[in-house]
Amino acid sequence: MRRKLCLTVLLCAALAACGKQPDYQTTAGTQGEFSELRGRWLLINYWAEWCKPCLEELPELNRFSHAFEAKAAVFAVNFDGVQGEQLQQQVSRLGIEIPVLNADPSAKLGFKRPEVLPSTYVFDPNGKLQQVLHGEQTFATLAAAIGQPQDQ
Repeated sequence: MRRKLCLTVLLCAALAACGKQPDYQTTAGTQGEFSELRGRWLLINYWAEWCKPCLEELPELNRFSHAFEAKAAVFAVNFDGVQGEQLQQQVSRLGIEIPVLNADPSAKLGFKRPEVLPSTYVFDPNGKLQQVLHGEQTFATLAAAIGQPQDQ
């Protein structure tokens, strides 16, 4: 009886581990754990289609992401919670090249959602929130936030 109970508990634990949901999923279908990004900077940018400064900084975020791909992971989050096809259309129309998260990661990463847009949350390679950048960012300000030369 005791052996049967132990086996049942082990089986339940194994099934629970297999059914664990990833920390994030993107509109492109990729998924993963934020802990797997340790060793790189993590930037989470909140944007909305109606936010002019958000739209103006998107090319800078794209450029920064490409230039520092090995040092930083950059994700975008739609502030309004737009989902599915509507989100896909916005991503395409706005030329967003960085991964766009399907769900807001604030609870998972332990920070409060922004009250102003655009906002970019900067986590160091150890996963600690270092700063929140409010307002439109440039390649230079993003590079400075992770301590990199700004002339790339």
